[in-house]
Amino acid sequence: MRIGLVGLGKMGANMRTRLRAANIEVVGYDRNPDLSDVPSLAGLVEELPAGERLVWVMVPAGVPTHAVVEELAELLAPGDLVIDGGNSHFADDGAHAATLAARGIGYLDVGVSGGVWGLANGYGLMVGGDEAQVAAAMPVFDALRPPGPRDEGFVHAGSVGAGHYAKMVHNGIEYGLMQAYAEGYELLGASDLITDVPGTLKAWTRGTVVRSWLLDLLVKALEDDPTLGDISDWVEDSGEGRWTVDAAIDAAVPVPVISAALFARFASRQDDSPAMKVVAALRQQFGGHAVKSSGQPT
Repeated sequence: MRIGLVGLGKMGANMRTRLRAANIEVVGYDRNPDLSDVPSLAGLVEELPAGERLVWVMVPAGVPTHAVVEELAELLAPGDLVIDGGNSHFADDGAHAATLAARGIGYLDVGVSGGVWGLANGYGLMVGGDEAQVAAAMPVFDALRPPGPRDEGFVHAGSVGAGHYAKMVHNGIEYGLMQAYAEGYELLGASDLITDVPGTLKAWTRGTVVRSWLLDLLVKALEDDPTLGDISDWVEDSGEGRWTVDAAIDAAVPVPVISAALFARFASRQDDSPAMKVVAALRQQFGGHAVKSSGQPT
């Protein structure tokens, strides 16, 4: 099987490596010629068999994704399939699917979780779209997902838009979990009774009800920098938290924890906060997201 992959950043490049390790041929395109296998998007399309092309898009959400979808609509042929695996807003998926459907081209949206660790561990995949098209792309999904039962790490969540909607909610939950660990870290450190905060957190990683991969990553961050002194407490939000709160408002669903976690990130840009240093450190650990040094201006 041969597929095209557009966007070879942190996740895209790792996905290309994982796919190739599963004996799937990958033709990658990136605007950076040092990363790209072909000189252009048109060159990528030419390397794939017409009528059965599968092109996976991993570029930033919004205008970059819109532009790639529009260009692919002009380049691809009926029977081809486009997969948007970036962090697009679910409301954009219907328009992308319609643009491609007018040319007889299929479309799937896939929420992808796993960050920089996905290369070794596999990626959690949430897919939206037509069942037959999902089945056609299943060898690719199987190569990318974690080993083990398919329903642990993969779901065909529903129709077009469902994959990105599920990933949006996933990331909203992630906001709340990280904030809870961060507040617990700060509260432990505020007590005169606790003399080993990192050790307390590490003890929680086995046998407790709060153990998780995020807790493991927090322990790793503290082992690398016990006081988090090299990390600023300024924390970015990449969009999904805001979208989750917006969707909750539209559906009249109360999400006080997710909302509070989002607002805490806004607060991180105003005052020094040990808790927000933890959130910044966790984002760096699982996703390779950039952090600001403690002396760097915000």
